[in-house]
Amino acid sequence: MKTWILPALGTLVCWGFWAFIPKLTTRYISPMSAMVYESMGAMVIGAIVLAVLHFRPDVSGKGIFLALATGMLGMAGGLCFLFAVRSGKVSVVAMFTSLSPLITIALGYLLLNETITLKEGLGILTAFIAIYLFSAS
Repeated sequence: MKTWILPALGTLVCWGFWAFIPKLTTRYISPMSAMVYESMGAMVIGAIVLAVLHFRPDVSGKGIFLALATGMLGMAGGLCFLFAVRSGKVSVVAMFTSLSPLITIALGYLLLNETITLKEGLGILTAFIAIYLFSAS
């Protein structure tokens, strides 16, 4: 088994629940309040990782900047997701937002010179078709 499969499976499961639970959460509290509590949950995971690292994370100016930017973008996206799922169907919002890897693929192609095979291109096309069919109802 390839070494990336198990962590990717963990991501799939966690993000699947991550996309569903806010629909329930925003029935009881506002998206902005939910973001506050989600941030606290993230801090718990951060504290556990910090302890595993014996309170000595790697230090690199560029790495820290990029990690902070990633965290800010993730939380901003999470807040937008909370507002979307509050009024939209969780199935449609989750499917629509699951197209975010297309931005990643485009950035990899444009900035990192990663290639896109014909097979991958067809997969991208079918993703667009799927989201159109799923959200057109």
